Amino acid sequence: MGEGENSMTTLKILSVAAGVFATAAMVLSQQTPPAAPGAAGAPGGPARGGRGGGFRQPDPIDFADHAGWTQMFDGSTLNQWDGDFNYWKVEDGAIVAESTCEKPTGTIYLVWKGGEAADFEMKVEMKGEGARINSGVQYRGAIQPPRPANAPGGPGGFPGGRGRGPQGPCPSGAPRGAPPSRESQAKWDMLGAQFDFDGQNRYTGQFYEQATGRGIIAWRGQVVHTEQGKAPRLLATLGDRDELGGYVKIEDWNQLHIIARGNTMTHIVNGHVMSVLIDDDASKFRNSGIIGFEIESVGKIYIRDIWLKRL
Repeated sequence: MGEGENSMTTLKILSVAAGVFATAAMVLSQQTPPAAPGAAGAPGGPARGGRGGGFRQPDPIDFADHAGWTQMFDGSTLNQWDGDFNYWKVEDGAIVAESTCEKPTGTIYLVWKGGEAADFEMKVEMKGEGARINSGVQYRGAIQPPRPANAPGGPGGFPGGRGRGPQGPCPSGAPRGAPPSRESQAKWDMLGAQFDFDGQNRYTGQFYEQATGRGIIAWRGQVVHTEQGKAPRLLATLGDRDELGGYVKIEDWNQLHIIARGNTMTHIVNGHVMSVLIDDDASKFRNSGIIGFEIESVGKIYIRDIWLKRL
């Protein structure tokens, strides 16, 4: 190839390249310029996507949002509740029950008179005083059937921690009291799901089942699945049990939130998920039932700001 031909070939290559660059520049000029940092659609911006769609953070937690909810406690009376009013009272806008060495409660319940709830959300504030206090929110529950006199925990004895406790005088020197008889509490004696709450903060937030034989099913920090005839199975962990316990306020008010939808029950404390149970054990699962509160051991429980939303 001669020198003139080489020059012509070089000119053609340069011409083609110039055309490519011109086309690219035209395409780029027709595109939307990149969004400024923090603008909608930009990394870290409030929204992304076209046609008005996009991503945004959900609204913050509002525990005080009660639109569409039913108030379960009026703050001054126990008109909506039934229980042994020798123990359950109202003080300073809260439902209280106190168990002492001199006047122990055993395991007793306060039952809401508003009927059964199936799928629902429930919000309540609770505070415990005393390291040994044990309490909880009962839901989708029922009253235990009558027990034979010769059954374990028969007359004078109680299942679920109501048996004979320590003997001898109280630390105060006063005689040790006796809990109420089982017969006197039978009309309120509940079984079923419980959002556990305790003074030592070992169990607060876990899924416990009262008087059914299953006991603790989903410990704090666990997502658990049950099936009939099989042992409960851990599906996932929500976090370390002790670290999650750090969100629980000792001897101060805590915000408890229960979400029961179908076979899935979620327990939340102060905005943090503590346990989730997916209960597919047809022989044990209850899809509806009554609501109540429990107290046992020694200490004082305070309950206020109780709301229910049926779904």
